[in-house]
Amino acid sequence: MNTLVRRPLGQTALSVTPLGLGLAALGRPAYITLGRAEDLGDARDVAAMRSRTWAVLDAAWAAGVRYLDTARSYGRAEEFLAGWLRERGIAPGAVTVGSKWGYAYVGDWRVDAERHEVKELSAGRFRAQLAQTRALLGEHLSLYQIHSATVESGVLDDEDVLDGLRALRAEGVAVGLSTSGPRQADTIDRAIVSGLFDTVQSTWNLLERSAGEALGRAHEAGMGVIVKEGVANGRLTARAAPAPLAAAARERETTPDALALAAVLARPWAGVVLSGAVSAGQLRDNLAAAGIGWDAELDERFAGLAEEPERYWAERGALPWS
Repeated sequence: MNTLVRRPLGQTALSVTPLGLGLAALGRPAYITLGRAEDLGDARDVAAMRSRTWAVLDAAWAAGVRYLDTARSYGRAEEFLAGWLRERGIAPGAVTVGSKWGYAYVGDWRVDAERHEVKELSAGRFRAQLAQTRALLGEHLSLYQIHSATVESGVLDDEDVLDGLRALRAEGVAVGLSTSGPRQADTIDRAIVSGLFDTVQSTWNLLERSAGEALGRAHEAGMGVIVKEGVANGRLTARAAPAPLAAAARERETTPDALALAAVLARPWAGVVLSGAVSAGQLRDNLAAAGIGWDAELDERFAGLAEEPERYWAERGALPWS
């Protein structure tokens, strides 16, 4: 049953649902999510991960999810998604697809790889990865984003990159950026000033709220806001939920992850909130967030969960790939 209603993403021409599905944890054998080994077990060969991805995509489609997020660095996620779109006969535009460039997957399909991805925000990588993405996704590609742009990287001052993004935008593909790290707000504000970007994808959750005001400014400027890591890589799920969140979830007969995602959905600037589910059951729990009412009492109750950005990102960086 379709329980989600499509709506414009900011002032863009993109049509999305309030909850979307991110494929970061589905397209490669290792990722930084608590409990991943228990969720996936040892069945992580390419065929098994493709089958798992398609099963979650099927569940998302059936539930009405109409925004899908992937990236060049998510292992074979673009390939898995492209195969699913083709096999299911889904026409371009029936679901909005966003991808990202800038990181390359180098993990060689190993959980214990020394490095899983390498970042390079150059014009050369943009052109090369755009060609790779288009070869797989073709007309399904609606949004192409810089992956983890930062002020320090210089990508927002690189005219070769910016010219490439302008040309892509002129062809009808929306352009955006994702952010990470304790200076997300600075990056978002730089993107707003540039006037180039249609969307921004940032981390915001009950533990890491530092980008909230900047995301509000982006929304006011007409940019669509996509929120990632709403359950903080598993820290806001039943496996590790802080006591106030776990207690409130029990009182409302829901799960901590659903309540954590409901907190994000309640932000007036949130256009799409991503689920990172790796099973149909996890997705079902995540999507329950859409039916949870939010009020000022909950905001007050969870205010003490917020961490300093430097602490949050240090802890995230220490999470093991598993």
